[in-house]
Amino acid sequence: MASAISRRGFLGASGAALAATEARSAENRPNILWICTDQQRWDTVHSLGNGHIRTPNIDRLAEGGVAFENAYCQSPICTPSRASFLTGMYPSAVHGCMNGNETWDNAAPLVTKTLADAGYDCGLAGKFHLSAAQGRIEPRAVDGYRVFDWSHHPSDDWPEGHAYIEWLRSHGQDYESIYKRLGYIPSEFHQTTWCADRAIDFMREERSGPWLFSLNCFDPHSPFDPPQEWLDHYPEADMPGPLFRESDLAAQQRLGAVRFQTPARRPEDFNAKSYQAKYFAMIELIDHNVGRMLDALEESGQLANTIVIFTSDHGETLGDHGLLLKGCRFYESLVHVPLVISWPGRFRQGLRSQALAELTDLAPTLLEAAGLDVPGTMQGKSLTSLLEGQSAPGRHREFVRSEYYRALAGVQSFGTMVRSERFKQVVYHGHGLGELFDLEADPGEFDNLWDDPRLAQVRHDHMVMNFDALAMASDVGPARISGY
Repeated sequence: MASAISRRGFLGASGAALAATEARSAENRPNILWICTDQQRWDTVHSLGNGHIRTPNIDRLAEGGVAFENAYCQSPICTPSRASFLTGMYPSAVHGCMNGNETWDNAAPLVTKTLADAGYDCGLAGKFHLSAAQGRIEPRAVDGYRVFDWSHHPSDDWPEGHAYIEWLRSHGQDYESIYKRLGYIPSEFHQTTWCADRAIDFMREERSGPWLFSLNCFDPHSPFDPPQEWLDHYPEADMPGPLFRESDLAAQQRLGAVRFQTPARRPEDFNAKSYQAKYFAMIELIDHNVGRMLDALEESGQLANTIVIFTSDHGETLGDHGLLLKGCRFYESLVHVPLVISWPGRFRQGLRSQALAELTDLAPTLLEAAGLDVPGTMQGKSLTSLLEGQSAPGRHREFVRSEYYRALAGVQSFGTMVRSERFKQVVYHGHGLGELFDLEADPGEFDNLWDDPRLAQVRHDHMVMNFDALAMASDVGPARISGY
């Protein structure tokens, strides 16, 4: 069956190029390099507005592809987010709501397994995290990966099976000893570098068909351990500091019964600029390795036929609103993530799209690129027409949605978010608490308009959006609500 992509063509294609695209066979389907960082917030790319950080290689990727300025994850926590973007479905729809489940439920096929079944050679280095963590080696899911160099938190005392720790040991190194001696991990022994090395080795293997590689580094997740050479680029005094007002302390006290990993404090009480400097340095290390991988693709002649995705599973508060790390909140720093997609000669180049997008949209996009049918059970909506220039660059979804269902151990909290073009509404279920932010007038999310009677209709409309999306996510049939 010819793919939807093959029938559409692409922006600016010549007749000969279009004919070649129409004739795309299984042997020349695109390769896929899927880079997913861990806990990287959306506002950490230089060319997309952060003048304090250096990301020349992510900038390079954005110049050659499409950068989505309004991409959202479907949970602010690792496991449910990854369960979502690997299936194209909401965490609640695939029983993937808890962080570090003992096993993956296999409630829906992973896109990597579907691609492997269609002839893709699949590999992974770094996190998987559909189950296990906290010192427990993750059991394999039905995942489709031939190469599975699994690595999680780099500093835990893992038994055998943690590929990065075993690699360090094979080189006579030990993470804890290095960190204790230097206070950081040098670039050559850093997990991010190790992941990129595995990706480059995989990309250079001889094969006759297409490949997919998932690079899932642990950075910039804590512990904040950037190599000193990168940290030197970020003096604390030059850091902009977090988004914070004194009113945040009262706002977080109001939400005190809703689970979060840290209590709210004034940024100076925990030296937020120091965290910010280390966080930016770890992202620059990631960027350096993105450059190494792009260079390897170019040198091997594969760049033109490789889809490169750069994204993250969720964000990090990093002192915003007095908070560090993550939990049951839906601030932009947590659910708004970077997303850049490139396929030279096929997708638009240099586009900064304002369209609302979800990470659920990645799975159907990749299936279409491979010429495969998209299951009607996916809540994800393919980005193909936008990427190829067949639809408006600033329109994709009417709203995006995110969930938190008892995701972390401890207090069992439940929350959902729906964000339209202008407004974001959050409900903390079981507490009678909610938030409504006008992101146009208040992008820092300081003024909660939940109780403003002038916005009663806005609250109602967003509640209906959220409830409709939840109901349709429970329907395994092909029907979908309008615009979703």
